[in-house]
Amino acid sequence: MGKPRAPRPVKLFAGLLSGDPDLLSRARQLMTRRWGPTDLESDLWPFNSTDYYEPEMGPGLQRWFVSFERLISPDELAEVKLETNGLEWKVAGDCLAADVARPVNIDPGYLDFNKLVLATTKDAGHRIYLGHGIYGEVTLQYLHGGWQTRPWTYPDYAQPEYHAFFARVRERCREQMHQRECAAQPPETQA
Repeated sequence: MGKPRAPRPVKLFAGLLSGDPDLLSRARQLMTRRWGPTDLESDLWPFNSTDYYEPEMGPGLQRWFVSFERLISPDELAEVKLETNGLEWKVAGDCLAADVARPVNIDPGYLDFNKLVLATTKDAGHRIYLGHGIYGEVTLQYLHGGWQTRPWTYPDYAQPEYHAFFARVRERCREQMHQRECAAQPPETQA
């Protein structure tokens, strides 16, 4: 019989989307106040794999990923999603662009050595309920030395530059886990 045990910590990240680089920076600043400093940040990439967000967010959208230095427990993801939804509302309320209903989109997730999980408010057959109206989706799996898409993976998450960034985040997570394990070991006794 298996025994329940605490999960390993995971690497929190967020995918930000906006047509205004200043608003992306503002969203990042608000997130660092809550989850601490970032340790890795992607380049700004054009978001051109779909026009799904254009009616709500306008044209010329750019994607930016940030990962946070502090590791979290995976069961925190639902709370993180609720908080990032609140940050989206804050940025929208502070923004003077009345013609853009949603000036910034913040999609939090986590990754570990085997998977990348995104949080969402939308249910689907491949998503599991996390609590508080939030669902989780394994968007990418790490297999055979690289990130692999799933049938439901968003088209932009299939892009090689995203996979390269997430490989860096995965390696950073590995380093942090190694440091934690070393710190948890008792010091060697000297003879």
